[in-house]
Formats: sequence, structure tokens, C-alpha cells
Amino acid sequence: MTQTSTASYSRRHDLDAIRVGAFMLLILYHIGMFYVPWDFHVNSARPQEWLEPVMWFTNPWRLTLLFLVSGAATRLLFEKYRQQGPGAAERLGGSRLLRLGLPLVFGMLVIVPPQTYYEVVQHVRDNGLSGDIYHNAMTADFWVRYVTSKGDWCDADGCITTPTWNHLWFVAYAMIYGLIAALVAGWAGPRLTKASLVFERLFGGIGLFVWPIAYLSLIRLWLFPQFPITHDLFGDLYNHALSLAAFGFGFLMAATPRVTEALKRYRHAFLALALIAYGVWVSYMTGFTDTAPPPALKQAMRVVYAIDQWAFICAILGYGAHYIRKTSPVMTWLSGGVFTFYIVHQTVIVVTAFHIEKLKLPVFAEMSLVLLVTTAGCALAYEIARQIGNFGVLLGVRVRHNTAPS
Repeated sequence: MTQTSTASYSRRHDLDAIRVGAFMLLILYHIGMFYVPWDFHVNSARPQEWLEPVMWFTNPWRLTLLFLVSGAATRLLFEKYRQQGPGAAERLGGSRLLRLGLPLVFGMLVIVPPQTYYEVVQHVRDNGLSGDIYHNAMTADFWVRYVTSKGDWCDADGCITTPTWNHLWFVAYAMIYGLIAALVAGWAGPRLTKASLVFERLFGGIGLFVWPIAYLSLIRLWLFPQFPITHDLFGDLYNHALSLAAFGFGFLMAATPRVTEALKRYRHAFLALALIAYGVWVSYMTGFTDTAPPPALKQAMRVVYAIDQWAFICAILGYGAHYIRKTSPVMTWLSGGVFTFYIVHQTVIVVTAFHIEKLKLPVFAEMSLVLLVTTAGCALAYEIARQIGNFGVLLGVRVRHNTAPS
């Protein structure tokens, strides 16, 4: 019989911790986006170029890792529903619409608009379009114009399309991938176990290095130049090829202990490979700031990017599976709240950073204060969401069904 047993579907504390850690890294990354000299909704007047290599460290893998872990969590949820009897696929699809669809809609209409508002406010301020940056023709009736797509907020780089999902694109994609998983699982039935066996044979050994890196290199070489990441659902072909594949890998990995054992066994090799690839990537990025790289080198670096991407993901999964075997009260609280953190964090960052910058603090003190306020704001949002009953689902809190005693 296969190694996919009931025990393999028990809660994975390592994946819970990795999920929390990946979301926390994402929050730090978006704080960095305010300070790094890249385009963001609002930007610091004191860009910090030294942050670029720090940002490059997680760039290749942070969201791909999240999609992989989301796929694994979706599989564990499906198996939980399957133990309850027929209709598991339908229950999985319904849960994805409830747990992800409602926060997505609420987020686009309530959580995200302040990001666009402050983007417009900063544009007004930086271009001297009005003496009052908060009350002017561009900000008048803001929310109504936002939800009706009548903002007409344009500059030389284009126009802001609203309503928009900004950072919540991850939620939209995860919901769609979850619905696809429900459809495939419902159609596959018992064949899902056979698929897990094939997956185990492919990735339970050295194939864990070969096949994913080959695939990631191929799509980076072929799809990425033609379809760069846009977060536009219907035109984001490279991103879907990357993120849906990661989600599917996680979905099948959750049922294959042999693959988890391979991740643990090769964790040191993956970490070494990841650090080497990162060093090569940073050298490349810093070595061609003013000149275009040779085409052959550019192609080779796309392969290096793929190696960096997969090696870091596998190292994190391997070390997590090896060392994290139990949870704690703090991790339990974070695991319950991290989705709420994700939903609100970018808005908190944008609003907080825009106003704290006015204090003219030393830059490291300013960064620390932005981090502190963002963390407190996320924690407060989660605690509020926990206290408002079924409405908490709008902020990503799982609805608890209390059974009355008979």
C-alpha cells in the first residue's frame, strides 16, 4: 500500500510556522518597498539603495513558497472534508469562496482604497497640483470615484484602474487555484492517490533537484520575457505558470511523506546551492546598473534565478520539517491571525509611513516606528475581527461553529 496514510494528513506544524514566517517576511518586504528606490504606492523622500540586495534576497521565492504552502494546506483541508463523507470537493470549493472570496471583495472595497488615496495625495503633493493635498479636485468624492472606476487618476506612466486588489492579488489567485483543486480532486476521486504515487517517484529523490529547476528555468527563459508579472488575472501567464505549479506541488506534497523526507535529507545541499545562487544573482544585479548585460549572460542569470528560487524554498521546507514538530501558544495565535495581518498590512504601512515621514526622524528610527505601528495595527485588526462574530470572516478569521450541548 502507499505511504499516504491517514497520519500523513494530520496538521503540519512545520507548514503552519513556514506560512507565518513567509507572511511576516512579506510585511517586512512591503515596509522596505516604501524605502527602496522602486515604484510603490507611496515612496520615501529618502530612498535607501543599500536595501536593494536585502529585497533581492526574498524576491525570487517568498510568494512562490506561500503558494506552495497554500496548496499543501488545501490538500489537508480536502482530506479533512473527505473523512466527513461524500461531497468533499464541493465543501472545499465552498470554503475557498467563503474564506478567500469574501475577504477579497471586502478588501477591494474597504481595505485597499486608502492605498490608492495616498498614492493620489502623494502625486498631488510632489507635483504641486494643489495647496491642500487632501482636499482638491483629484481627491474629491474619492471613494465613490474609486468604486465606480471614475477616478481619472493619470500621469505620464498611465492611469490607476479601480477598484483594484493591489496586494490582495495573492488572495484572488489562491482562491482560483483552490477552486481548480476542488474541481480536479472531485473529478479524480481515487486517481488522486495514484497521482500522489507518481509524484512521489518523481520527487522523492534526486528528481527534487532536477525537475523543478528545469521547469522554473524553462518558464523564466521562455514565458517571463513575453509575459512579465502584472497581477492582471487574464494576462499574467508567467505568474500563473509559476504560482499554480507551486500550488499544485504543495497539494500533492502534503500526501507524500517520502518527498518530505527527501526535503529533510537534502536540506543542507539546498541551502548551500541557494546561497551560492543568491551571491551570483546579487553580483549580476549590482554589476550591470548602468549598462545592459550581454544577452547570453542575461539568459544564464534567468537559470540562476530559478535555482535560487527553488533551492531556498526546499531549504526552508527541509529545515522546517526537520526541526518544527510542535506548536506553541504564540504560534497558534499567529497562525490564526496571519491572514488578517496580510489583508490589512499594506494599507497600514502606506498610511503610517506617509505620516510618520513628516516627523523627520533619523531613517532607522523612522523604519522602526513604521514596523512597530504596522505590527500593532495588524494585531489590533485581528483582535477586532475575533470579537465581531461571523463578520470576522471579512478580515480572514475562520468562522467558528459552536455546537450547543444536547
